[in-house]
Formats: sequence, structure tokens, C-alpha cells
Amino acid sequence: MKVGILAVQGDFEAHAATLARIGVEYVFVRTPSDMDGVDAVILPGGESTTQWKFLVEEGLDKTLLAHAACGGAIFGTCAGTILLAREVRNPAQPSLGLADITVIRNGYGRQLASEVRHEATSLSPAPIEMVFIRAPIIERAGPGVEILATSGAKPVLLREGRILIATFHPELTSDTAVHEYFLRMAGDETVAPTKNDLLSALTSSGKGLWPAERGDEAVRRLRES
Repeated sequence: MKVGILAVQGDFEAHAATLARIGVEYVFVRTPSDMDGVDAVILPGGESTTQWKFLVEEGLDKTLLAHAACGGAIFGTCAGTILLAREVRNPAQPSLGLADITVIRNGYGRQLASEVRHEATSLSPAPIEMVFIRAPIIERAGPGVEILATSGAKPVLLREGRILIATFHPELTSDTAVHEYFLRMAGDETVAPTKNDLLSALTSSGKGLWPAERGDEAVRRLRES
């Protein structure tokens, strides 16, 4: 299996180090061509507005949506959660909309208020270490979303089809349980591809997923924010 890691900014190198520890091939993704031969994708923590702007300008937003439409797995951590959410608040921003969740940005406060917790998950009998850094809060999860872990009565690790979401940073710990779960999920051929209205448009129309004006409008709004 080959895993692509979005390498715009943020902690993409920490994800690479985790994959290297468990012997998984990876490639840094900065252009659509970097996705060639990639089976699964990681969207790392960082600054979601900057990452989204880059995705749109490079055309990677369409590439990632096409990847999901073809059954490719995607794992988003922290800012990656925001990029995958169907609805983003505080403030609102565009996103891929691949996961039926509503996210509140910086829900736990400033970076100085970040913390480390140990919580139970459905992945293993022992609690895992969770590093929260300016983490988003998942305010709503749709009926098709499986909650794998909670913290403070809020979902922090979720799965919907081939989409895995963590509001914390598993790559900043020595525990590889979450990444190993993602790899097993990505290799499970019995899981149906992620479906939503945007993906249906892509597969049924045979055209580009988004018209050019929509991408340009998103970039304009981000530049003015």
C-alpha cells in the first residue's frame, strides 16, 4: 500500500515518521500528479484555511474528491477534520464535504490551552494518548458516522465508510494504533466508497466536479478573510 500525505504545511513529516515506523510506503502530495498510484491519503494538522486555499489553487480538491469517489481512503487529523467536514463553523469555510459532520474550528481554545489526554477507543483495550492542539470540536455527526472514541462527551475519532477523522494528533505520540487502523480500513475491499451529492455529480456527469467559478470564488473569499 502507498499512502499520500498532503504536504502543504503543518505536521506532515510527523505522519511520515509514523508510517516509516510501521514500514508503510508514503509520498508527499503537493500536486495532483503526486497522487498517482496512491491508495490512501492523510490530511494532516496545520492551518485549515491555508491548506484549503492551496488545494483549490492546485486542483487537489478535485483530485481528492475523485480519489474518494473511486473508493480511496482518507484520514484527516485536526485541520484535516475541518477539510473533510460537511459543515464548518466559527467561522465558516469551504471544505471537501466528504464526512457528514459539523465542525467548530478552534473549539478547545488557543494553542496555549492545548492538552494531552488518555481516552478509551474501540480500537484497542488500552486507552490511547491524544494530543489536542487548537483542536476542532465535532458538534454533530450524521447517522452513518461511527464514533470510535469520545473525550469530554464529544466525538474525537470517527469513521464514515473509507473516511477516518481524528480531532487530535495521533502522529505526535509513539502509539501507532490509529494509523494501523486506518491502513486496515483502507485495505478493506468490502467497504463501499464514500458517497455524497458532490461525488454523485462527479460520477454521473462525467464532467469536472466543480465549475471553475466555484473554485475561484472560494479562493477570493479566503484571500479577503
